[in-house]
Amino acid sequence: MPEAYNRRSALQHFGLKAAAAQSPADARVFIGEAAHRAIVNVRGNPGDPAFLQAVKAVTGADLPVKPNTTSQAGEFRLLWLGPTEYWVTAPAGSEEKLAAELRQAFTGQHAAVIDVSESRTIITLSGPDAREVLARGCSLDLHPRVFGPGQCAQTGLAKANVLIDQRDATSYDIYVLKSFSDYLWQWFGLVHRDFTAAIRAD
Repeated sequence: MPEAYNRRSALQHFGLKAAAAQSPADARVFIGEAAHRAIVNVRGNPGDPAFLQAVKAVTGADLPVKPNTTSQAGEFRLLWLGPTEYWVTAPAGSEEKLAAELRQAFTGQHAAVIDVSESRTIITLSGPDAREVLARGCSLDLHPRVFGPGQCAQTGLAKANVLIDQRDATSYDIYVLKSFSDYLWQWFGLVHRDFTAAIRAD
């Protein structure tokens, strides 16, 4: 991981702060970047009580064992990626401590911990029209009866592989590989011309 003073937002060169200052006050879509969030990949057996207890001991959150769901306790948010794979996310700068604590908690278990924070950035999307913007490029059924707060899914968005995490009724975090972040940001720029949109400098 680079030193903190050397870290650069994946989308910094788009001048988000300047764009945010010029954004319309009546926006119905807000788009921004949550840079440098800690993302720790965890693999283990959710059928093993010791694995579940170890995760909760570190994060305070119950592991989301139901497919495509999330859980949260304080600053920690846990996302289901697969039957034995999860992400533990936390504020920027906490990734080394979090990974170390998880490894310690898994001592003697068949489990793995990998810090993947630097591989991705998070594009944030919120507002009354956020769902419609996502639907323009995603084949996932985003209807509230099917996909709502507390759910996440790996899917394609405008031909980019992403993980979508619905935070609340109108807010989404879109995790994307940094190598695709420019492309996806520009795609959002094209799509949200059809909406009253604003840039948010998170």
